[in-house]
Amino acid sequence: MGKQERTRVVSYALFLIALFQCRFLGFAILDPLYFLALQSIRKSLNDLPGSIFFASWDFTSDPCNFAGVYCDSDKVIALNLGDPRAGSPGLTGRINPAIGKLSALAELSIVPGRIFGSLPQSISQLKDLKFLAISRNFISGNFPATLGQLRSLKNLDLSYNQLTGEIPRSIGTLPELTNVILCHNHLSGSVPPFLSQALTRMDLKHNALSGSLAPDSLPPSLQSLSLSWNQLTGPVDRLLSRLDQLNYLDLSLNQFTGPIPGRLFSFPITNLQLERNLFSGSVQPADQVTISTIDLSHNRLSGQISPMLSTVQNLYLNNNQFTGQVPAIFVDRLLSASIQILYLQHNYLTAIEINPTAEIPLSSSLCLQYNCMVPPVQTPCPLKAGKQKTRPTAQCNEWKG
Repeated sequence: MGKQERTRVVSYALFLIALFQCRFLGFAILDPLYFLALQSIRKSLNDLPGSIFFASWDFTSDPCNFAGVYCDSDKVIALNLGDPRAGSPGLTGRINPAIGKLSALAELSIVPGRIFGSLPQSISQLKDLKFLAISRNFISGNFPATLGQLRSLKNLDLSYNQLTGEIPRSIGTLPELTNVILCHNHLSGSVPPFLSQALTRMDLKHNALSGSLAPDSLPPSLQSLSLSWNQLTGPVDRLLSRLDQLNYLDLSLNQFTGPIPGRLFSFPITNLQLERNLFSGSVQPADQVTISTIDLSHNRLSGQISPMLSTVQNLYLNNNQFTGQVPAIFVDRLLSASIQILYLQHNYLTAIEINPTAEIPLSSSLCLQYNCMVPPVQTPCPLKAGKQKTRPTAQCNEWKG
């Protein structure tokens, strides 16, 4: 028998003695199956240099007193592995399949570190699991379809890992799901429909997701939706029109097409990011817009700029196909410093009524270059706007035609 095995036997014997004593005295102590499972989990993980998380994991004592272990009677109900304080080095190693033996577990989290390998299939045995968060590690392999068996799951955060493959449709059928955070992985395929009417946050940005979104594929309970940096396509106007609880929306850097629904601008959104897509048509909010930041740049939007957008603090309309005169209300609000950023470069605008001697507040930025007019004021523009002040006349005439 090796030294490590003898140590394990001795610690388990001491645990059994303590078990007998505590039960004799009427105290609850950890179920032996849980004790052995925690030993296996500990064996597969180590502190990274600078971390002392496992210093309290002495198996000659009650594991319910270990750092990150929370018990109810003789069962472990929560396991939070690693020092949660900001800047902690975290843990390294693999997640042992013995995790599935902690059958009463409701919460499982691992702090950012260097956990590698795939998620064990045995996690699907944790039928009471409500909270699963293992972000900013090196978890790899296909997204486990068996996580769809966790029917009590409310929070799923596997962000900033190296997961591949498709998001299983079974994940979308979880009835209690409130948060789905899978950003910064290598996931591909389409976004499955999500049925949970409790879902409030979805973050799938920075993956390789493709395909289109059906009008009823996401529930109206969503408050935060981020799908940026993917390869998603097709129209989303009917879908977005249903999501009237949104306070944050980022669909940037995809290939979405079609119109932007006017009623979207009346939702309680504080930050609207739709840049770098293929959205087309006019932008027509029904009422004065209260969203503080709107980025519609690098699309194929056209028509005149709506004065309803003049109440936006940071407005990016550059690199589109807007035409006509800039409404005077924009100038008034810019000069009063109510507008901080107004980017209109690279459109087909023909006029803006502003005095060439007007002093634009230092806190505000205006860019007008490369339109169908000579900018009446010279203002600093982003480097990416280029050096040309006006659009070639031939292009402007062609666009009019």
